[in-house]
Amino acid sequence: MTRRLRNPLSAAPTLLLLAACADEPREPVGATAAFCQDALARVEQYMATVPSSPSDSHGGTVVVGATAELDGGMMGLTTSDYNAHQHQVFLNLMTLVRYDDRLEPEPYLADSWEWSGDGTELTFHLRDDVYWHDGTPTTAPDVEFTYLRATDPATTFANPTYFEAYEGVEVLDDFTVRFHVRPHAQPLDTWRAVPIMPAHLLSEVPAEELRDHPYGTVCPVGNGPFRFSSHRPSESWTFAANPAFPQALGGRPSVDRYVYRIVPDPSTLLTELLNEDVDVYVSMRPDQAGTIETSGRARLLNFPARDYTFIAWNSSRPAFADPALRRALTMALDRQGMVDGLLGGRGAVANSGVPPVHWAFDPDNASALPYDPARAAGMLSSLGWEDRDGDGVREDAEGQRLSFALKFNPESELRQTLAELSQAQFASVGVEAIPTGVEFSQFLRDILGSDRNYDAFLLTYSTDFRVDDRDLFHSGSSDAGYAWSRTRNPGIDRLIDTLQTIVDQEEALPVWREYQAAVLEEQPFSYLFYPDRIVGLSARVQDVTMDARGEWVAVRDWTIPRDRRKYATPGRP
Repeated sequence: MTRRLRNPLSAAPTLLLLAACADEPREPVGATAAFCQDALARVEQYMATVPSSPSDSHGGTVVVGATAELDGGMMGLTTSDYNAHQHQVFLNLMTLVRYDDRLEPEPYLADSWEWSGDGTELTFHLRDDVYWHDGTPTTAPDVEFTYLRATDPATTFANPTYFEAYEGVEVLDDFTVRFHVRPHAQPLDTWRAVPIMPAHLLSEVPAEELRDHPYGTVCPVGNGPFRFSSHRPSESWTFAANPAFPQALGGRPSVDRYVYRIVPDPSTLLTELLNEDVDVYVSMRPDQAGTIETSGRARLLNFPARDYTFIAWNSSRPAFADPALRRALTMALDRQGMVDGLLGGRGAVANSGVPPVHWAFDPDNASALPYDPARAAGMLSSLGWEDRDGDGVREDAEGQRLSFALKFNPESELRQTLAELSQAQFASVGVEAIPTGVEFSQFLRDILGSDRNYDAFLLTYSTDFRVDDRDLFHSGSSDAGYAWSRTRNPGIDRLIDTLQTIVDQEEALPVWREYQAAVLEEQPFSYLFYPDRIVGLSARVQDVTMDARGEWVAVRDWTIPRDRRKYATPGRP
């Protein structure tokens, strides 16, 4: 599954009011200077040669506001940040394929593809009219380089399961590349998610240095519809329309410039949206939706996504080793009440990591493990947990209290509220949950470190269209970083192994339903809900489409009408 953390919210309350008008890149220094100065100079030289004849429908600057940086920038081989990945695949870089509005793969950088009769060879034929922003053609060696770096352990690529079925690559000519694979489920989804990287710039960079290489945040030379202009850390990113983007793919974007502003305080960001200082407020807090709806100055867009919010249980702690106890804890939580009260009804109760937008989602699970505190209390008693000393907290026969720390990152107000609400609901069945806020960087060290420094924690995650829970729940991965529950279940292992080998969706569907039922029984997580994405839009921005593919899926088409353009573009009215 995709390792993309939903916006954790930055803790530093800074605000840059004029970031939307900044085009100049900051001067790189030290070891960064030679690489980036040369790369950016070649971009400017090439762009000066590209004819650009924008119509009246082109122009203006669209400003997106968000609470956190694009962590990792445009380095598509190492980043695990959701917003950064969206900017890679929809703005600055390109993938071989993309999904249409029916979530079916269609050509993008690849003009076409074909399979061998036995399903063991996948051949891509690339477009011959896509150029890196410095004028270098995008070719098959770029695809080969991306694959080789992604599969090199030294790169620490975030999603190694993408390539588990791959056995090799060969470049047939400048625009043809062939992969040797074992037949597997949803094979094209890998190439919808992995942005192709420039071999001519990065092939000499050792794999272990890519994560911190200045390419990602100082001089990302891409080939997508927007080219990089500048990055002011913790303040803004600015991109300009790419006039060389192929007409067959829609041509240059409608706006001249795109600005991503980091505004850590959600209340300030809401005010800026209502004042039209930002045009798009992504990942907004659910409790702000009502203000948008009644403002008359902005509108609301919400849509089902691929996210789920959950409590992870550390089964290596004796108290959480029993699946029956974990099921009881889930039934103590009013998850529908969370959806209604905290999300304003914008979402649905979750019972697995397969979201409703996924073709294999099982709606029959919607009523499983219902909110039933009386039944939950009875289950805990049957497991030997009783309040033996009358203090309101259950103990086992040895006197161990059913008490735990529930960690969350306090930068997220929603997760803090969830932790406090869960505390009250657990208390009603004699379980002591202690909300424990941990700054996000330390939180990540706690949940990803080898010492598993947590009893339980709250998190929101974005999965992929190709759901693969191997890293989460397979016994063979139980000591790996994302195996938060540390559960070991041979039946779940068998189902995970089987699901990734079934190519036909109709054949796979009953296995998917069996798998979701097995996860319900095992309950490694208490899945809380699938939250809708909530986005605020100013009256200035038009032609905005967002869906499960992401907020930026149609950014090339976003439009600012001529009479509503607030920020002038140099050389344009």
